[in-house]
Amino acid sequence: MTKDIKKMSQEIPFDNIFNAFATAAAKFGDNTAIVYLGTHFSYNRIVKLAENFASSLIAEGIKEGDRIVMYIPNSVQWVIAWLGIQRAGAEAVPITPIYTAYDLEYIANDSEAKFIVCADTNYGYVRQAFAKTGLSKIIVTRLTDILPWWKRVFGWAFDKVPKGKVSKEADTLSFRKMVKAEAHRSKLAVLKKKETDTAEILYTGGTTKFPKGVPISHGLYLESALEQITVSESLFPSTKNVVIGSSPLFHILGQTTALSVLLVGGSIVLMPRVNLDAIFDAVQRFKAKTLIGVPTLYRMILEHDRIDFYKLSSLEYCFNGGDVLPVEINQRWRKKFDKPIYQGYGATETCGGVSMCPTCEENPLKSIGKIVVSKKVKIVDPETLEPVPVNKPGELLVHSKRMVRQYWNKPEETAEAFVEIDGLLYYKTADIVSMDEAGHIYFIDRTVDTIKHKGYRVSSSEIESVLQEHPAVIGSCVVGLPDPKVGERIKAFVVLKEDVRGITGYDLIKWCREKLVSYKIPQYIEFRDMLPKSKVGKLLRREIRSEEKRRAET
Repeated sequence: MTKDIKKMSQEIPFDNIFNAFATAAAKFGDNTAIVYLGTHFSYNRIVKLAENFASSLIAEGIKEGDRIVMYIPNSVQWVIAWLGIQRAGAEAVPITPIYTAYDLEYIANDSEAKFIVCADTNYGYVRQAFAKTGLSKIIVTRLTDILPWWKRVFGWAFDKVPKGKVSKEADTLSFRKMVKAEAHRSKLAVLKKKETDTAEILYTGGTTKFPKGVPISHGLYLESALEQITVSESLFPSTKNVVIGSSPLFHILGQTTALSVLLVGGSIVLMPRVNLDAIFDAVQRFKAKTLIGVPTLYRMILEHDRIDFYKLSSLEYCFNGGDVLPVEINQRWRKKFDKPIYQGYGATETCGGVSMCPTCEENPLKSIGKIVVSKKVKIVDPETLEPVPVNKPGELLVHSKRMVRQYWNKPEETAEAFVEIDGLLYYKTADIVSMDEAGHIYFIDRTVDTIKHKGYRVSSSEIESVLQEHPAVIGSCVVGLPDPKVGERIKAFVVLKEDVRGITGYDLIKWCREKLVSYKIPQYIEFRDMLPKSKVGKLLRREIRSEEKRRAET
């Protein structure tokens, strides 16, 4: 299904991410690595700008092992910053650009970050959180920073580019100036990072109030990225791949299935945000071969009223991740384009792909693929951890040689999520799957109180905690309701204090908007006199979910 990892490690150095990219750049130097807002950037240019940024970081005081938050949308700057951070020997902390100051403050403090790279449109949020964190420098970039001068002028003159106010303070640096500064580049020391060293910390949702940091090593990222980008080689050579980069790069899905094309000589067309007409135009103009998306994206494409205005026949590998693809969408896609949508399964904790649908054979419609070469799995009874028979449901446990072994600064969550069996450490995915005789994996259910909304993992506890911070709320319960368009919709059940009057669902949703990113905000609020709890006072979300299921069936 994929190239052998040992063979790939002979072709591409596994010691660290920057050296792997630099090796690709030495081979494909003048080829296009990135297309961003119509401008082509070669491999050689990306290496040069990343090294300039690395040397500027070091000149500003960054030391090996320091962490730097990346708070910017998909852009050529994102890639340059990410690679530059690796070249400086530091560690990246990519986060979604739609986080508020509330989220930023927590992650900056939890990761103990020193610097932050942000978009000018997010500078206000950074300023709000700055004094409450250990951050010492803010590096600001505008979406057009690295584009030709005439594109920058056009964007500003015709109001095509979002603008943010940036103050001229000593702690605020210009990204554009840093990547143009070449004075220190020749003094960059030899990079000594090893494959076991941490390259980045990705934050993921789950069952806890706050996001958990997942330390990804250089070797783990390279192993997973190369495995996933080469899965389509039976359809076309990896060096000829052109990937539509609309999947967010702060997410493991975008990093391992799209950004990874830069390790094998292909190209990525980066988009700051999802716009269907822009995606269609890019596919047509650059003859893109790969599209990465979640079920919501594929549904939106099929229902778009201008889809027939574009020629999309160059797409050969369409991959779905983030959530299970409804059979109905895959069938409609096959009928429309005479090609399947290939599925896969992974998590941030596994650095993406655990299973991938082979491109060299026909896959069952409901299959989320076969286990990839680098991973070893067990499907077990969640209570006893005993293996279950073929075709029987059980919890999926995942092991790999280079696996994540713990959460950042979260010993209790680590103890709950990782288990040792027969001398090997396994990550407990909390997802129920089955495997057939041919090795195809099928997703069945989740065992934890995690909601999958538009491909994102959303913690019920986090939303409940925010609701309970409202002065009128005494209790809350948040669950996901099945929805074919977005996976699950978020519904909150709320108990108000006895003496409170006049509080509406709108008031509570407005409260959530001030503290949560958009995809975590409940779509429904229902008021109750009490919530179901166990004898020891534990909230019983499963009873609420069962009640809602019965209500939907009547």
